[in-house]
Amino acid sequence: MTAPSVLVMPRAILAAIERAGEAAYPEEACGLLAGRRDGDGVTVTALRASANVAATDRRETFEVDPAVRFRLMRELEGTGTSIVGHYHSHPDHPPLPSAQDLAQAYEPELVWVITSVARGKAGPTRAFAVAPDGADFVAVDIAPEP
Repeated sequence: MTAPSVLVMPRAILAAIERAGEAAYPEEACGLLAGRRDGDGVTVTALRASANVAATDRRETFEVDPAVRFRLMRELEGTGTSIVGHYHSHPDHPPLPSAQDLAQAYEPELVWVITSVARGKAGPTRAFAVAPDGADFVAVDIAPEP
């Protein structure tokens, strides 16, 4: 599958991701993004927040609650939309995928949105996709829409 080149996302969803990162600080926030693939892009239409249920240090890792994921999958059945990505925050680190993120990229078709949160305040948010060879991430442009 080809990595998308652009992620179209409403500004309200982008703001919600940043607020979630601030609220979860100093732990990582996380959740799912629903929408659709459009050619070489992905359009986000909804966000579903999740508790970070990681069993290890939640300041350095995240895991979306499987119950949240299964509920969202059921809700999206027959709607023409699906889970297209997920988001998480990086407390006191830049919004760049870590080696651990790559190791957890079990679904290479999903977009990764990462927000940096420094001392409790959201900073830059960036998007990534798994490279076609699976060895790294590639940047995806975020196109905020009203």
